[in-house]
Amino acid sequence: MKLPKFKLERRSTPPLWFQILTPVIAVAISLVISAIFLLLIHKNPFTAFYYMFYGAIGTKFAFKEMLVKATPLLLTGVAVAIAFVAKYWNIGAEGQLYAGALAATWVGIMNLPLPRAIYILLVIAVGFGAGAIWSLIPGYLKAKFKVDDVVTTLLMNYIMIYIVSALLNGPWRNPKTMYPESITISQNAFFPKLLPHSRVHMGLIVAILAVLFMYFLVRRTKLGFEIRATGTNPRAANFLGINTIRAIILVSIISGGVAGLAGVGEVCGVHYHLIQEISPGYGYSGIVIAMLGRLNAFGVFLAAIYFAIIITGAQMMSRSMNIPPYIADVIQGVTLIVMLAMLLLFEYRIRREK
Repeated sequence: MKLPKFKLERRSTPPLWFQILTPVIAVAISLVISAIFLLLIHKNPFTAFYYMFYGAIGTKFAFKEMLVKATPLLLTGVAVAIAFVAKYWNIGAEGQLYAGALAATWVGIMNLPLPRAIYILLVIAVGFGAGAIWSLIPGYLKAKFKVDDVVTTLLMNYIMIYIVSALLNGPWRNPKTMYPESITISQNAFFPKLLPHSRVHMGLIVAILAVLFMYFLVRRTKLGFEIRATGTNPRAANFLGINTIRAIILVSIISGGVAGLAGVGEVCGVHYHLIQEISPGYGYSGIVIAMLGRLNAFGVFLAAIYFAIIITGAQMMSRSMNIPPYIADVIQGVTLIVMLAMLLLFEYRIRREK
């Protein structure tokens, strides 16, 4: 019996409704698959998802905590999305986040005699610069020497994480507690709180501004056109007179800088000192958020909120139903796989060969 053969055939431009529904369908399918996992461990998926969403948006306190989680996710999502538009495959947002956190801590523990507003602007600028520099290295290697950016950005995550670990287990170890954490940064470097009796801080405003900045940059500026052209077809972009090397280098700087701001927010708005676990994987989550948001600024915003709900609500689901909190990671992973499959079907249709 001869097995049928299939081939992928490129679609014509899909209708707008299909483009909008693609991430919605991906989320729905990922929740169904996650529900199957829950059934396998004899848990009611409807009850589990109820606790997950209630634990994130069911009370004022939960909603505020969700916003705290959304802040770094928005920034890493924007950072990755901007890079992916130019086909700069920045898998290094995690390391760039750590670089920003490291730089913000370094400036914060100096206790400089500066007004609070100036001090906050300084840590933001230094954190952005550290993330930008850490991303510029693989960006330059890709632009100039065609070095694989997936490999270099990924490996640089581990380099930066180990640098932070070495500092916290060495010269930066807290002399009072002897824990691998830095001393507390200057109070003048603390981000102001946006809501009373909560941990919601100024970093949320920075994150929302980053989303608006991405939209304006990519859609309304000459540089944004060059970034999009470089990502769509580098050869055609060069033929049009666009300096693709410059575009890749600039986008690597912007992407890394925005990711660095996520680290600044965690140090100056949440922990007030540097710890080894400053990020539970926000940089990697940013990859899923960027893909789920279809590299669109407002799509990234919605995707980041969705993932913040999952991460925050998973804790209540775990406490209420004795489900491992790692279910949030499962949902994130399944969402990425489903979204990639949906994007494949978005671009191609499967046809049987005659």
